[in-house]
Amino acid sequence: MSLDVPAALIEQAKEGDIPLNKFLQCIKESLPYAWQLIENLASKLATSNTVFVDNQVPPPDEQARGQLLRVLSSDAMRNAIEQHYSVKLAFQNCHRVALFRQDQLGEIYDEFISPRSQILNQTPELRDC
Repeated sequence: MSLDVPAALIEQAKEGDIPLNKFLQCIKESLPYAWQLIENLASKLATSNTVFVDNQVPPPDEQARGQLLRVLSSDAMRNAIEQHYSVKLAFQNCHRVALFRQDQLGEIYDEFISPRSQILNQTPELRDC
């Protein structure tokens, strides 16, 4: 299961749309490692002059790795996080998450998400991550 959803939030979803902030809170509480990693990257991006920031440190354990994979494999979670932080998320392997400025997607972003970059970002250590 990707998220630990409170019963009240499930009931609210049955009635109609839920506020973005409640969905984000659910993500934050359910996937704390992934949330903290992305939050830290968003903070770095906000205080830098770079087009993007990324994480190159593998998660500390399989539970953390699973959290990261779950948050990045869900379109709903990705879209909510991108909207919240005004960024574009990109992902290359089991831990290389990048946040790009939404208004500066261009050549650097295109290269990051290219098949060439995906191939070059592989190592034997990452094969089963």
